[in-house]
Amino acid sequence: MTNFMFIPGLLARLSPTDYVGFTFFVGCMAMMAASAFFFLSLNQFDKKWRTSILVSGLITFIAAVHYFYMRDYWATFQESPTFFRYVDWTLTVPLMCVEFFLILKVAGAKQSLMWKMIILSLVMLLTGYFGEAVDRPNAWLWGLISGIAYFVIVYEIWLGNASKIAAAAGGNVLAAHKILCWFVLVGWSIYPLGYMLGTDGWYNGIHGLGLNIDVVYNIADAINKIGFGLVVYNLALKSQTT
Repeated sequence: MTNFMFIPGLLARLSPTDYVGFTFFVGCMAMMAASAFFFLSLNQFDKKWRTSILVSGLITFIAAVHYFYMRDYWATFQESPTFFRYVDWTLTVPLMCVEFFLILKVAGAKQSLMWKMIILSLVMLLTGYFGEAVDRPNAWLWGLISGIAYFVIVYEIWLGNASKIAAAAGGNVLAAHKILCWFVLVGWSIYPLGYMLGTDGWYNGIHGLGLNIDVVYNIADAINKIGFGLVVYNLALKSQTT
């Protein structure tokens, strides 16, 4: 254990003025704290909601582990940890889509809805990775495909089958669904902004904003992943008491 703690790569120092590294560190701690909260609260819910709370904990736990590595990568190389970030998203974003299915399952949602959203999220992420890390000269094309997949997800949850199932369920389920929809519409929209900050194309002018892509992503991750879990936790809590 002692040898592990003294691996040189894990001892990279963060400058006191490194606000990017600071957001990586805070993101790591926030995700880990959220994971502990969700996992420790499992026993207070019945089987109907335990899976949802477990998935919420898994989302933040996976993110916490990746943020540990991303923080260290940034401190060592002062470069955006694109590979680690997309690995994180490829695991956690589909799980966030699963959360939609789990809260709507009580209202009769079928697994086809879950798989549709998972596939769309993977298309969104994989094409985004190609544009940002593999085929940067065609970043605009990969970004366009990724954006289309994102807007199909938005349509599905706001106006499509998921929206109709939530409306039929009503009550706490509908209220939670609407909040999650806002997370996707507003919170997830930060990711396309980060993509444009990190790639060249028709949007070169946006680089003049002085924003850092990693700060944008780190703030978005904390809000979206922890927020998603808290919405599900609140729904489960209300369902237990009504």
